[in-house]
Amino acid sequence: MKRQTFIYFSFLISFFLLISLYRNWLDFYYWPFWLGGIVGILLPELDHLVYVFFLNPHEVTSQRVRFLCKNRQFKRCAQLLLSTGQERIGLIFHTILFQAIFMALTFWVMTSSTSLFGKGIVLAFSLHLVIDQIDKKQPKILLVLAVFLMLIFGFLL
Repeated sequence: MKRQTFIYFSFLISFFLLISLYRNWLDFYYWPFWLGGIVGILLPELDHLVYVFFLNPHEVTSQRVRFLCKNRQFKRCAQLLLSTGQERIGLIFHTILFQAIFMALTFWVMTSSTSLFGKGIVLAFSLHLVIDQIDKKQPKILLVLAVFLMLIFGFLL
């Protein structure tokens, strides 16, 4: 999981640095954009909690996670979720339908919001979903389209 986290944050830093250089956003004034990026890159991981608590609470891993949370052993709970992340398939945030809807939402936020924090969140969330598409057996045209949209959204700020 450390490797995955490194991949997400290296893409985040590279992409946000590219945007910051292009837009000349190198002042401290633009820290909400970067903070939103950090929050946004972590938000898709909440999908595992939705899966454990709402979608499949009857699975053994889900019951173990719920037991650990009930006993306030949050560190062990997080370790269990991280170590068993590959077991969970059919996560809501990682479906093609959700990603298409979220790309439309990203476009809407990028064009109509003035909040740098909000723009950072949706851009990083979308980036996380695009990175996750690389490993999946989905048509490559969808990946190319998602990368193209991410570049357009990034420079649309």
